[in-house]
Amino acid sequence: MLMLILSVDSSATPASVCLFDGRVLAEYYINTKLTHSQTLVAMIESVLQVTGTDVKDIDMYAVNSGPGSFTGVRIGVSAVKGMAYAQDKPCVAVSTLHSMAYLDLSADAVICACMDARRQQVYNALFRIREGKAERLCDDRAVAVDALIDELKGYHEKVILVGDGAELVYNSCKELNNIQLAPANNRFQRASSVAMIAEKTAGEGNTISAAALMPSYLRLSQAERERMEKQKG
Repeated sequence: MLMLILSVDSSATPASVCLFDGRVLAEYYINTKLTHSQTLVAMIESVLQVTGTDVKDIDMYAVNSGPGSFTGVRIGVSAVKGMAYAQDKPCVAVSTLHSMAYLDLSADAVICACMDARRQQVYNALFRIREGKAERLCDDRAVAVDALIDELKGYHEKVILVGDGAELVYNSCKELNNIQLAPANNRFQRASSVAMIAEKTAGEGNTISAAALMPSYLRLSQAERERMEKQKG
């Protein structure tokens, strides 16, 4: 039975909203300097309006719950929590890095998802794409760029870098001929990928309630780190 899924991504500078029922009915993607608090609700309303969809018709909500921008992740999760709670509908929390592996399921390669975590670190996970399926090779993690490059030297197959940290990594390892930078139109996470994972997750019976939906940051915020450093001092 097909489910009508509304999915959201606001985990980095780009933002997107998708309405999905086994196919992409509509997807709204922007990559501007406007804050997600300014744009996300309007994007959701637009997708519903252009498809003639009533919010009551949505069966499930999905969101990239992190890692990523602390503010961006919090805005996306909060928006989905509010809508799902009001309609008493199930949710799926999707790893931002996992959703990046779905940007090109036709690739016969290792997808290296990289999000800029500042201080020469990236949020990262590796996935092998074969026959249209993404096999996770490691857990989501925060890792130093140099350490990630040392790890990538062990891969001799094609490696495709995606995410807003992809150029940072690529510029540090151009001498590795098997490592490629994904094209700009296929580099950043999208809500349609979130919906595809959510559909599979729901099919396995792994949805959660709106109350249980929470961000996944991987590490403390800068403010929390600075506060801890002061306390230690």
